[in-house]
Amino acid sequence: MAVVKVDLKAAQEVVDVITGGWRAQCLYTAVKLGIPDLIGAGRNTDDELAAATGAQPEGIHRLMRLLVAMGVFEGDGATGYRGTPVSDLLTDTPDSLREMCLLYGEEFYTAWGHASQSISTLTAGFEIEYGEPLYQHLSGNAELSERFQLAMKAGSLFFDYVPEAIDLAGKTFVDVGAGPGQLTAAILAAVPDARAKVLDRPHVIPVAERNLRSTVGLDRVELVGGDMTESVPEGGDVYFLCRVLAGWSDDAVVGVFANCLAAMAGSPSRLIILERVVTDESPTVLPSLWDLHLLMTNGGRHRTLEKYTELLARAGFAVEKVTALPAETTAIIAVPR
Repeated sequence: MAVVKVDLKAAQEVVDVITGGWRAQCLYTAVKLGIPDLIGAGRNTDDELAAATGAQPEGIHRLMRLLVAMGVFEGDGATGYRGTPVSDLLTDTPDSLREMCLLYGEEFYTAWGHASQSISTLTAGFEIEYGEPLYQHLSGNAELSERFQLAMKAGSLFFDYVPEAIDLAGKTFVDVGAGPGQLTAAILAAVPDARAKVLDRPHVIPVAERNLRSTVGLDRVELVGGDMTESVPEGGDVYFLCRVLAGWSDDAVVGVFANCLAAMAGSPSRLIILERVVTDESPTVLPSLWDLHLLMTNGGRHRTLEKYTELLARAGFAVEKVTALPAETTAIIAVPR
């Protein structure tokens, strides 16, 4: 019987995928222990990090060896580790990715542990683990809710590019389902004569208020506690739906669109959807991965551009323009028909 040589390149790719979760958990562990901040403060040897974290020096050494190999840190445990642009993004500072790393390494990592059952039943892994849907769980857990909102804020890499792609000068925009208000903050910082109405559920509004007060102030902001599936504020020239539709059914999404149309009250307003869209032809990893992540966390999904066009039409909108934004995000600009 002939011996068949293993395709070493393919085998390495398989191993890299299989061990991806280990790498993520090592990064989470370093953030949980506060290592990026400790190194930034000069406590940068194995012994110093162990003393500061309460961990064993050998454990720290083995963890840090991998993270150096991954490019998260530089140096070594004897002469001292140094930070990198990657570790700088994981410090306990505003606009870092720290809270995102913690949430994804804890609750969301647990949710992914139910991937097989979730894919088989289309039930969110988070709900399987915690016994209730994500947003219901968040509404009863203030600390986790704030971490979730901060993680959403951390994932806002494309927000600064929205004012470049969409003319908002002198306009009032409504940020529907605004979360911590990071999109609003980015727009108001870039467009001095724009004004905002910020809508989210009452338990989220205090998070948005604190964030906006500390960044752009509240003089051009109206905060509204409510539910976008029931109504949205009137008087907007532009209505943004940014990363808030994936967890809802098609019928519910059409209802939100209809609420926006009603709030426009016949004015020449625009509805702008900011989401990742998926495609079955030549799919790319990030939207496809995030689509599955939505299934694991809230039972949701990303939609195709064709599906959004169909749902908008059901609510009385037509797509005017589609614009690509960074991080594989798409702006779908729609007008009343």
